[in-house]
Amino acid sequence: MTAGASSATTGAETDTITEHVRRIRRRLGRADLRAVPEARRELRELLRHWGKPGRSEIAELLTSELVTNALVHTDDDAVLTAVVEPGGLRVEVRDFVARRPEPQVPEAAEDTHGRGLMLVQSLADSWGVRPHGVGKSVWFELGAEAA
Repeated sequence: MTAGASSATTGAETDTITEHVRRIRRRLGRADLRAVPEARRELRELLRHWGKPGRSEIAELLTSELVTNALVHTDDDAVLTAVVEPGGLRVEVRDFVARRPEPQVPEAAEDTHGRGLMLVQSLADSWGVRPHGVGKSVWFELGAEAA
C-alpha cells in the first residue's frame, strides 16, 4: 500500500511518515466486533520487525482490549491510531463518548469482563485518557526494548 493509501475493503489507512516512523489509522464501526481481530492483524504486520521478543504480542493484547472497550462500552464509531517510532509504540483509541473509563477490580464470578484496563495498567509502560471536545482517547505506550 502506498503512503496515505486507504483500503476500501478494511477501512484501514496505513501511512509511512518517514523511513523510521510508521502508522496505522483505522475507523472502527459502531459495535463491529469483527474490527478487533482485524486491528490485531494490522498491528501485527506493522510490528513485524519491531521490538524485543514478546513486545508485539503485548501490544496486540492491549490494542484489542482498548478496541473492544470502545466498541462495547460506547454506542458510536471509534478510531484506532498506532504509531511506531524507533524507540517505541503509541496506540490510541478515540471514541465519541465523554464518559471516562475507570479500571475496575473484576468480580470473581465474571469470566472476562472488567479486566481490560487492568491489563493495560499492568503491561503498558504508560497509559492514560485524553479528553477531546467530543469524546476521549484512551492510549498506551510501549518501549521497543523493555524486558
